[in-house]
Amino acid sequence: MSSFKVTEPHSLSPEDARLRVGAFEDLLKKYKVKPKWKGNDAVFKGPGVSGDIKVGAKSVDVSVKLGMLAKAAGIDGKRLEGTIRRRLREALDS
Repeated sequence: MSSFKVTEPHSLSPEDARLRVGAFEDLLKKYKVKPKWKGNDAVFKGPGVSGDIKVGAKSVDVSVKLGMLAKAAGIDGKRLEGTIRRRLREALDS
């Protein structure tokens, strides 16, 4: 199992950052994952992947754990990390 964490800084209010992270959720849908939000934090779990999203006052942190099913499906953890970083940055900058 591999895991990684992406931290993307922002200068928004936590509420605005949380709203913009909604656009980032489209990436998660690709992997059949839907976050369950409780305030500004969410957990997610799907086929071969789990993790959480934490929207803070100055950054958004996304932690991801890839299981054996993800590896068997050919998901490259480094590539996924780069994609998450790019999509999260785009969501927060838009």
